[in-house]
Amino acid sequence: MIRTPLRPLAQILKAREKGDNPDLIERENIRQRHEIMRDKSRLRAEGRLLVLGGLFFCAFSVIGVRMGSLAASNPVEPRAVVTGASITASRADIIDRNGKILATNLATHALYAQPPIMIEKDHAAEKLVEIFPDLEVAKLKHQFSSGRKFIWIKKKISPEQMQAVHDIGEPGLLFGQREMRLYPNGNLAAHILGGASFGREGVHSAEVIGVAGIEKVYDDFLRDPALDGKPLQLSIDLTVQAAAREVLWGGMKLMNAKGASAVLMDIHSGEIVSMLSLPDFDPNKRPQVLTKGDAGDSPLFNRAVQGVYELGSVFKIFTAAQALELGLVNPSTMIKTKGPLRWGKHKIRDFRNYGPRLSMTDVIVKSSNIGTANVAKKIGVKRHKEFMRKLGLLEATPVELLEAPGAKPLLPPNWSEISTMTISYGHGLSTSPLHLAAAYSSVLNGGTRVKPTLLRQNGPLKGDRVVSMRTSAQARSMLRQVVSRGTASFGQVKGYAVGGKTGTADKPKPSGGYYKEKVIATFASVFPAHDPKYVLIVTLDEPVETSGKKPRRTAGWTAVPVAAEMIRRIAPLLGMRPELEPVQPTGVTLTSQ
Repeated sequence: MIRTPLRPLAQILKAREKGDNPDLIERENIRQRHEIMRDKSRLRAEGRLLVLGGLFFCAFSVIGVRMGSLAASNPVEPRAVVTGASITASRADIIDRNGKILATNLATHALYAQPPIMIEKDHAAEKLVEIFPDLEVAKLKHQFSSGRKFIWIKKKISPEQMQAVHDIGEPGLLFGQREMRLYPNGNLAAHILGGASFGREGVHSAEVIGVAGIEKVYDDFLRDPALDGKPLQLSIDLTVQAAAREVLWGGMKLMNAKGASAVLMDIHSGEIVSMLSLPDFDPNKRPQVLTKGDAGDSPLFNRAVQGVYELGSVFKIFTAAQALELGLVNPSTMIKTKGPLRWGKHKIRDFRNYGPRLSMTDVIVKSSNIGTANVAKKIGVKRHKEFMRKLGLLEATPVELLEAPGAKPLLPPNWSEISTMTISYGHGLSTSPLHLAAAYSSVLNGGTRVKPTLLRQNGPLKGDRVVSMRTSAQARSMLRQVVSRGTASFGQVKGYAVGGKTGTADKPKPSGGYYKEKVIATFASVFPAHDPKYVLIVTLDEPVETSGKKPRRTAGWTAVPVAAEMIRRIAPLLGMRPELEPVQPTGVTLTSQ
């Protein structure tokens, strides 16, 4: 940079020649230099102000655009991003076929302690026991003084308990957020839902995982964040389930039974509209699994699915249907019923003497073991076993429950002719009530196989054909007559044309043989028989009806009245109006006037 001198020599000399004061030249140069400096400073300041104003404009523009976008967007909960493996605490709801809540989540808190920052440890322990009586003072004091830095006290607490802990005033007692699984209907549908518990846990969150039932089978679906909380819809009707449980519970107590189960199934789709097992439990307080004794005595045991029993005479309709399908008999064919029927050292007897012969229909109506065994002999071992397989009675049911795969039917070690004869009337093959419901639906719905499901379906699901529509109609007619004039006369429900079959089977002893006074009583029913829509299976474990002079244990006196009352209660809830049953043809036809 060239610096201009304040006293240029040329200007000084000229000023002296003119007689001017040379100092004025210096002052003028200083003034001009200061003016230039002021101009530069002003321009620099103006530039800075312009840049700063531009920055403020851009900043407020960005803020305004962001505020506008936030105002126009849907509100969402903020999510904290953390490093490492995150714990997914959310879990989708489970709803019934009508959208009613079966299982949901509830925001709650966990209680933990950090002993290093506790002030009055003994006092805190004593106060905690007052709030949570299941805790022990001595144990808490030992934990607080053990040198540990972190102690879980309660995994979930109520708001009232949380406030009470707050009131202790102990800084070392802290709370962590939790989402717990809530079953608002308590025991209702307990065996279907199963239950849930905590998996991986952190101070501020814990994952909720299924431990049994539908909660376990669909655990991945219910925890999948990609589904955005889409609920799992079941085929269960909560209102029907509640009514059915009330009737079954009352029937179990009235008939002095140790347990009971009921399965209501849509005959065309296999949807389980109601399924019950008693005694049951509250999944909000799921009990511990039995470590000794009979698992069947636990309230966790699902009698409808896990319980495999010899179900007795309810199997006779399968034998009749197969014989009708093969053309071996028709409903009027006379069958030998003279007894006892001998096969080697084995004897087959009837409950009472029915005479030397009965029609195929009356073999079912009067429930003749001998008549059914004689029909089974005509069918043959191979064909009979294959028919049982087609009905799904030789394998575990495919229903969506964790317990189902382990509930496999108990088959005879050697399926001989005597096995075929006894299985034809329900002895020698143990299956569950759910197996029976699916098999009855397959035979009586027009003859197409259905598989049981707990998921809501969109209309009928037709599987492989097991019998013809003609055979299916004949089987329904036989079952209708069992109720109208046979062993299930207490099953009449006005307006709903109930058809069904009774079954009373002696319970086997663990050591071999059978109890004389312990039975499984079952009534397998269909309604309406002329236009089938639902199959209902009711089973009572060791029932005894004591209103008469002698105790009565047969299904006609125990299971049938319970099932009839259940149909009477639930049919209107299913949207079924009472109707007159169509008059059956008399065999005489008017051809001309």
